[in-house]
Amino acid sequence: MRVLLVEDEERIGQFVRRALTEQGFVVDYLVDGDEAWAATRSQSYDALVLDIMLPGRDGLSILRNLREQRDAVPVILMTARGELHERLEGLNLGADDYLVKPFFVEELVARLHAVCRRAGGEKLSRLQAGDLTIDLLTREVRRGEQALDLTGREFALLEYLMRQPGRVIPRTQLLGHVWGYDFDPGSNLVDVTVRRLRRKIERPGEEALLETVRGVGYRMRQVVEAGA
Repeated sequence: MRVLLVEDEERIGQFVRRALTEQGFVVDYLVDGDEAWAATRSQSYDALVLDIMLPGRDGLSILRNLREQRDAVPVILMTARGELHERLEGLNLGADDYLVKPFFVEELVARLHAVCRRAGGEKLSRLQAGDLTIDLLTREVRRGEQALDLTGREFALLEYLMRQPGRVIPRTQLLGHVWGYDFDPGSNLVDVTVRRLRRKIERPGEEALLETVRGVGYRMRQVVEAGA
């Protein structure tokens, strides 16, 4: 999940960015409202987390502009103030959720998953390839009855591949989605993570679920989506 986080208090912003990254999110972090608006016009995000009080455009202005452009990207507003009129203004402008600082990062993670599920119609809760399954609500991964212990990056990589069954995903696209575009495109992070992931999800003697397309990238074989 690619998230734009806009928070002008850098100590808070960097902490939240680090915590979300550890949970497998790809986070673009900005401190200025004008830069944030420009980012929403040039990049595609799964969700936005906007502080209301920002230099340049404030969070409510960004939200208003998004909805005027008929951009339905999920937006969570956050502020140090919790006045009723401010919450109502944000919600009336089209905010999907609201957090008053200070908050627990675990709550933000849960709210991000919730608003994105709603945006997607709440139809999908699990991805499946053979007997390999990902539960998107609990973030549990299983191969048959065996629970698999994946890191945040491994989970994000596997989820991204399983959401696009049979499609060859170039290494550069995987790097950008899972690690962010500030990483060196010549890095071998993708290949190293795929090797670790294969050791966890594959079984000796069985056809590989995660296939290599030489010189291009990787694809997930025979994925079936299952509802809740």
